[in-house]
Amino acid sequence: MQYKDLHALIRNSQSSRRYFLSLPVSLQMELHQYNHVIRTANDLHRQIQCIQKYNRQVEISQMLF
Repeated sequence: MQYKDLHALIRNSQSSRRYFLSLPVSLQMELHQYNHVIRTANDLHRQIQCIQKYNRQVEISQMLF
């Protein structure tokens, strides 16, 4: 089901809310930056994957310097 934004998704979908609340707070806060593009559970999972991939790349690049 598609919602208006992340806030509506986690307010109305118990499974998405449980999943969201199981995430580290830092990741939860970062997801709020993408509030307007996260409208489904799939969007939420996809955005988490993108953030985690980006964070890993940053960590790797910092280890090189």
